[in-house]
Amino acid sequence: MPVLNALTIDVEDWYHVCGLPGEPVVSPDTERVVPAVGRLLALLARRGCRATFFLLGSVAQRHPGLAPSIAEAGHEIASHGWSHRLVTGLSPEEFRTELRRTGDLLERQTGRRPVGFRAPQWSLCRRRTPWAFPILRDEGYRYDSSLSPLPFVGDRRGPRGPFRIDTPAGPLVEVPPLVTRTPLGNLPTGGGWGFRFFPLGLIGASVAGLNRRGMPAVLYVHPREVDPEGPRLALPPLRSFVAYGPRSDAAPRLDALLERFSFTTLDQLVDRWDTV
Repeated sequence: MPVLNALTIDVEDWYHVCGLPGEPVVSPDTERVVPAVGRLLALLARRGCRATFFLLGSVAQRHPGLAPSIAEAGHEIASHGWSHRLVTGLSPEEFRTELRRTGDLLERQTGRRPVGFRAPQWSLCRRRTPWAFPILRDEGYRYDSSLSPLPFVGDRRGPRGPFRIDTPAGPLVEVPPLVTRTPLGNLPTGGGWGFRFFPLGLIGASVAGLNRRGMPAVLYVHPREVDPEGPRLALPPLRSFVAYGPRSDAAPRLDALLERFSFTTLDQLVDRWDTV
């Protein structure tokens, strides 16, 4: 039986870029998240694949039909927080408030409370935000996917496969994104600019290598990455490269990976591991 992997989608709009001083003010007629998610849903339906969608609460509020349409297609709805602020910039009380506000809204919209969480820009940290993990468990979350084994945005020495975090509120399963190990360090091949930049053969080989060891690969994309006609913020070159470039459309390479490998939702993988 093939190892099951997970495709995850961070549901935010084209202007949700981490590290900006406040959310840009945009006209409602420039919002692109709904048609971009629709393209992803069509691709998944064509491949018979289920995925996990990490929704921003603010996006779900602005587009109340979005979460129900994703859930009705058979996919998992998880939480991406409310405001797209980095967790390192929130107090414990603000973090809990964002979790509850998003969880309450998604439960009203879909009939099911999310059990998975991903922080914007991998901004949970076992050293800087140790308080966040017991809050997640206390709020009913079974797993987190916010710790990246990469320099600058995570712990480059961190585990590359799923592992358990014990908290005073109970255990939490941590599910890192795919990276590719090299002599120079881990490469961000599982999503973001690395998924768009590195050769498809390298990404496929990285997924296959994990699967041979019995470990799942977790990929992630954003709706803007399959929306080649979408607008872009005027950002400095490096930040623009990370947020939008170099490829205008990640759908073809995503489709190739869905054809080659087996995927399911993160909550289904957590059920299979039976670690909670």
